[in-house]
Amino acid sequence: MDGAHDMGGMDGFGPVVPEANEPLFHAAWERRAFALTLAMARPGGWNLDMTRFARENRSPLDYLSKSYYQIWLAGLERLMAERGLVTSDEIAAARPLHPRRDVAALSADDAAPMLARGAPTERPAPAPAHFAIGDRVRARNIHPHTHTRLPRYVRGHVGVVELVHGAHIFPDSHALGAGEQPQWLYTVTFDGRELWGDDCDPSLRISVDAWESYLEPVR
Repeated sequence: MDGAHDMGGMDGFGPVVPEANEPLFHAAWERRAFALTLAMARPGGWNLDMTRFARENRSPLDYLSKSYYQIWLAGLERLMAERGLVTSDEIAAARPLHPRRDVAALSADDAAPMLARGAPTERPAPAPAHFAIGDRVRARNIHPHTHTRLPRYVRGHVGVVELVHGAHIFPDSHALGAGEQPQWLYTVTFDGRELWGDDCDPSLRISVDAWESYLEPVR
């Protein structure tokens, strides 16, 4: 979707200034927000792409006024509310107000093994790959109203397939609960001048992972 979260390559946000010796979390509540988001996926039944969409799908004023983990917490509240795991009055009160629902909770002992195990996204290919390494492709100029992993700044621009990763879960459908619908996944490399004009550093190259339906051939 086109939203404030997709700010790559945009002007007006100033330089990215790395924080020296940056901690994993800047406050104790951020650690809790991270843990709760992971733990609630088990009873909530949502997937990674659904959590991304829940964070993205908000107004620019709301998104840009929140810190990173405030956005995570807001996304978690939305996911839980959509599934009846919390009510709006409980969110406003910041405490339980209604009888607790029995859910399949993630125990503390299960958390570390689950994070270490992860979940692979590669799937059997539904058809032969349309593109090969070295092919010139154009990123489609799409503007979906729902979740997509195609950055806005490469849409409509031409790049070259650098790697072929096999077939992987398609995030656009996965975020909507419409199934995995696996597609071939490619790394496409773009010349910086193709994206930002002749004033760009001529040595700059940008690599983007793009699913097959994001791309069209350039003859």
